[in-house]
Amino acid sequence: MFDYTAPEQLLNDRVILITGAGDGIGRAAAIDTARLGATVILLGRTLEKLEAVYDEIENAGYAQAAIYPLDLRTATDEDYISLAQVIEDEFGGLDGLVHNASILGQRTPLSNYESRTWNLVMHINATAPFMMTQALLPLLEVSKDASIIFTSSGVGAQGKAYWGAYSVSKFATEGMAQVLADETENTSKIRVNIVDPGATRTSMRAQAYPGENPLQNPLPKDIMPVYQYLLGPDSIGITGQRFKAQ
Repeated sequence: MFDYTAPEQLLNDRVILITGAGDGIGRAAAIDTARLGATVILLGRTLEKLEAVYDEIENAGYAQAAIYPLDLRTATDEDYISLAQVIEDEFGGLDGLVHNASILGQRTPLSNYESRTWNLVMHINATAPFMMTQALLPLLEVSKDASIIFTSSGVGAQGKAYWGAYSVSKFATEGMAQVLADETENTSKIRVNIVDPGATRTSMRAQAYPGENPLQNPLPKDIMPVYQYLLGPDSIGITGQRFKAQ
């Protein structure tokens, strides 16, 4: 596991947006960043799941969160511009952006892969994060030290049979993060890094490995140290790097 112990209130006075915040790693990251003092914007497709996370944060007495329902499958440039405007109006800026939302698609040879599914996976996993990041960059640029985290996978660094569009989309994600890190390194205080969560007890992992015993994998809350480190000030100056959560 990534070795980092977060100080109390590490993320005080920071505004952090997390995609896919209703479930799995996104949910764990939302609760944990709120625990550490951040105002968390919970972005996801399913309002009920976001409300459940919001209530958990509220009941724990952590910093109050905000809910922003958005379907990455259909969101347009105008939707992302509206998101940026709401964040500016409500919070005055943005200090962290965690791109966590993604879909698995098919586990099948490329020869059998459906083009419609391919396009959807590529859109949600790569194009949507690009569109959102582009819209939110002006807000991140005015932060004293903003952090963007892109979520990858082991198959985003080494392609494997039957992982199809998911693997290719994660290669694209890593390339996008590297390009953005290089572009912002000397022009802003934004740092851009990649996290490979590893095998984690999530619904996506169960979908990808239906025969696996899920109890052998850590819970999402157990892999939070790498997110804590990258979102907090201890990682200032660290950009363009790839981190393994485990």
